[in-house]
Amino acid sequence: MTKNQVLKIGLGILALGFIFDLSAKLMAEFFWFEEVGYLSVFKQRLITEISLAILGLCISAVWLGGNLIIAQRYQYLPEDLQGKPPVNIFDVSHQNLPRFALGLPSLLLFIISLSFLLGLIVIHYGQIFISYWHWDSSQPLFSTLPAQFEPQIIDNWIKNFQAYIWKIPVLLILMIGILSKPLIIFILLALMFSFGFSLVLSSHWANVLQYFNPTSFNQKENLLGKDLSFYIFNLPIIHVLEFWLIGLFLVSFVTCSLIYFLSGNSLRKGRFPSFSQPQQRHLHGLGGLLMLSSSMRYWLARYELLYSSEGVIFGAGYTDVNILKPGYLLLSIIALIIAIFLLWQALFSVKKIRPYIEILLRWIGFYKFIKRSRSNQAKLFADSYSLRAIFTWYLGLAIIVTGVIPGLVQRLIVQPNELERELPYIQRSIEYTRKGFNLDKINVETFDPNAQLTYTDIKNNNLTIDNIRLWDKRPLLQTNRQLQQIRLYYEFSDADYDRYSILTQNASGQLSTNLQKQQVLISPRELNYELVPEKAKTWVNKHLVYTHGYGFTLSPVNTVAEGGLPEYFVKNIGADPELDEDTTLQVSPRIRNLIPIGKPRIYYGLLTNTQIMTSTQVKELDFPLGNENVYNTYDGEGGIVIGTGWKRWLFAYYLKNWQMLFTDNFTSETKLLFRRNILDRIKAIAPFLHYDSNPYLVVADADFENSESDPQAPSTDHNYLYWMIDAYTTSNFYPYSDPEEAEFNYIRNSVKIIVDAYNGKIKFYYLEQAQDPIISTLRKVFPNLFHPIEEMPMMLRQHIRYPVDLFRIQSQHLLTYHMSDPIVFYNREDLWRVPVEIYGDKQQAVEPYYLIMRLPTEQSEEFILLHPFTPASRNNLVAWLAARSDLENYGHLLLYRFPKQRLIFGPEQVEALINQEPEISEQISLWNRQGSRVIQGNLLVIPIEQSLLYVEPLYLEAAENSLPTLVRVIVASENRIVMRPTLEQALKDVFQTQPILPPENLTLPQPQPS
Repeated sequence: MTKNQVLKIGLGILALGFIFDLSAKLMAEFFWFEEVGYLSVFKQRLITEISLAILGLCISAVWLGGNLIIAQRYQYLPEDLQGKPPVNIFDVSHQNLPRFALGLPSLLLFIISLSFLLGLIVIHYGQIFISYWHWDSSQPLFSTLPAQFEPQIIDNWIKNFQAYIWKIPVLLILMIGILSKPLIIFILLALMFSFGFSLVLSSHWANVLQYFNPTSFNQKENLLGKDLSFYIFNLPIIHVLEFWLIGLFLVSFVTCSLIYFLSGNSLRKGRFPSFSQPQQRHLHGLGGLLMLSSSMRYWLARYELLYSSEGVIFGAGYTDVNILKPGYLLLSIIALIIAIFLLWQALFSVKKIRPYIEILLRWIGFYKFIKRSRSNQAKLFADSYSLRAIFTWYLGLAIIVTGVIPGLVQRLIVQPNELERELPYIQRSIEYTRKGFNLDKINVETFDPNAQLTYTDIKNNNLTIDNIRLWDKRPLLQTNRQLQQIRLYYEFSDADYDRYSILTQNASGQLSTNLQKQQVLISPRELNYELVPEKAKTWVNKHLVYTHGYGFTLSPVNTVAEGGLPEYFVKNIGADPELDEDTTLQVSPRIRNLIPIGKPRIYYGLLTNTQIMTSTQVKELDFPLGNENVYNTYDGEGGIVIGTGWKRWLFAYYLKNWQMLFTDNFTSETKLLFRRNILDRIKAIAPFLHYDSNPYLVVADADFENSESDPQAPSTDHNYLYWMIDAYTTSNFYPYSDPEEAEFNYIRNSVKIIVDAYNGKIKFYYLEQAQDPIISTLRKVFPNLFHPIEEMPMMLRQHIRYPVDLFRIQSQHLLTYHMSDPIVFYNREDLWRVPVEIYGDKQQAVEPYYLIMRLPTEQSEEFILLHPFTPASRNNLVAWLAARSDLENYGHLLLYRFPKQRLIFGPEQVEALINQEPEISEQISLWNRQGSRVIQGNLLVIPIEQSLLYVEPLYLEAAENSLPTLVRVIVASENRIVMRPTLEQALKDVFQTQPILPPENLTLPQPQPS
């Protein structure tokens, strides 16, 4: 058997292996998407991806391979270059070189320079290809576009030399390979770029689908007159196309130039004659296409000025609009003319258009110079005209137009009169940034706390008072882990704020029939297989026994049980006389008939990262019962039936879980449940959305499957646990909008997602009130994916809330972009900041927090997300931002601004007053000396009537364990501060205590290390 036959057999085996692997993955994904009910989404994505991949691969391979073949055909043979060998490598005096020939020094310079350039190109594009191959699934689908290969890239590498030092050996190896085995290297590079460009193009399948289904924003930006939809939907695809074409033309031009320079053993002979006629025409053609892509690059660069971050504001400034914009247009037109000139030389001859060129030169007054210099005239009208001159002059012109002139204008014209020059552009940036982050929809009102708060006001706002948060996530989770984890393998990974309707309770503890809204913390008890003891980590336990979590805790945020621990509406698991026989959880009488419990099994959650098989001969662990365990068999709708047939082999290969083939525990009804992590689950279906970092559990009696016909229908399978996840449509291409530290400059909370914790079913709901063209486009692309929010079951819809992630981003932008006056903005006269508080013994920024409260202009309480602000250089309160979460007002933002002429205590000033009050500071010091540690909780600023109330809980934690107990509540109103064992006592006493006179300079004390 010959080597060629062995090679062919080897390549055939590799091809078959690749086809088998790809087919197995596609079939497995097909069954999974069929299970979740989104097979149409998968098919559309698959068709688009495959089409783009084939298109990119075929065109790239044909182009790069075809040019290599042409270059091989036209390269010099060794016998074509016969001449006297040089005495030494720098001796060119005795060589009979033809006109325009290169001696060895010049030849080496060209070869080394081109090899170095090719190495830089390979490293740049290679890094991009690798980043696409190893896509970070925690981010939306390629929300950032690939960077073009530009001189700024090299400049950045030089400035960050140490970070990029690894590139030097890569460059050296590549250059040595080009000099020794050029053809092999170029073939490998052609394959790399072909598959790389194919990967990049196919990865932008979502952008392509949006490109063909755009939705107008009905608004044009002022600089170039394009509708905003052009920037959101069209520009990303044009950018990817530009990235692809420039890469193709640049690589083919450099590789073919190197082939010609190295042909005929030119290095060994020490000479290279001028390019032959076919070589010239080939390189002129490639150079023309390269200049054509450069023309496209500078044409598009005008649009990218709208995302400039070089000036005093984000977006196009004075220099961009008046210098760079016409400069880019000039460079684009010149590049287009040069491209036509070079392509004509490649296809025909420049001599045929010489009369027209002379007329053009005579018209611009340049012909006399050309006519006086016969050598210049000969070069211009000869087919051997040097590409070096064209590229050198064009590069020099580009540096002058895009670097030198803008720098001089910025320094000499703009900076001395910056405010006057930049004023309209500052106004534009403010306007578009506020629109990009939906800040323009904020209703601004004045909040003047001129009314003195009284205890009567407190009693008149009892629902607000009954929901003041004394417990936050951290102490509650610590308590849960100590008292409610039950077994080692259970874990409370998070707790979330929500509201439920519960029975009211009078002072004597008796229940009434009245309902009231109660803010609670809900925390799911999930099974974390990583916490299973090492000796119990067997294949059977991992995949057949430890399959699901069980139950949750539900705690009111405002009440304290015996011993200073949290009170629980739902707690415990297993054998207990007080447990409900139907639920195996202990349920408070205040919610027993209001919040359904059922059998709260969690098969899909945040910690469910294992693949499991159900309906096997092995029973699943359901929940612990005393010293024993209760077992169960999953009967939900989730999972793929694999039985004992060929699907078992398919998924064993796909999941690389080979023991699936050898176990005897499977039956004909065995199901496979994989991709059970809810975030992985929804990202697999809609990777083009940006997902909130905080999914939360909702308990509701809702018919999730038939909600389209009847949103009020109750559950039919007694499954009441659902995950609610917020999703955002985002873009990096909203003109003039400043992203600051965000990864995007446009965001809308247009999608709410529900995931059934037992069955794994998923539904995406869109909100019409978001008025978002991106979600409208996505609905066109995927008509079966999104449902109107009205189809969400009413019992679930009552639990939607304004997401903290979005609110935090909007708050961060509002610190600067509340200033709508461009002069005030330029001078940064009214910058805000997020205040600081002491939590535990560390300083931290005040986080947004949920409250049930009545807004100053409203008649009833509602679920609000609130964030206070202070001036950048002072500690007093200047404003607070509220986001409304209840159905009728969902998504409305209100900014309440305090009058500047009055001092309104901010969190830092209140913290300082608390720590300077003798009774409080002495008690804290005493506790800290007794082997315990005092934890100062979140300081809440609570608007009531036309006043502010400040509440801060104090927790006590023993040194030997981390079980915090609530020991005191601090309440402040105006400059009155009290600390009492309960909130009720503190609220009564704060209005009777004497006001304290704050020092002139209140400073937040530095926390001492524990």
